[in-house]
Amino acid sequence: MKMMPIQTPYRRSEMQGLIAEEIYMKAYEVYCYIYGPQQAMIEGGCRGGFSVGELVGFLYAASFPKDQWRHKVNEAFNGGMENIK
Repeated sequence: MKMMPIQTPYRRSEMQGLIAEEIYMKAYEVYCYIYGPQQAMIEGGCRGGFSVGELVGFLYAASFPKDQWRHKVNEAFNGGMENIK
């Protein structure tokens, strides 16, 4: 199983946060719909992947119809979570 990097407090150590590619790509699908594709998020070299909070927000939005994704991401990022690192 291929693993993709995520940002965690350990991101600059041997304990790099990783998540299964299938989960990462679902979050990336929502990201692309809202912000547009960013190939570096897939190929590497782009800020170490999603943060845990971004993953939660994008995966939450993915559970709704696509036409609601932008609203649901905004809902998650603007008051739907607290103290997520």
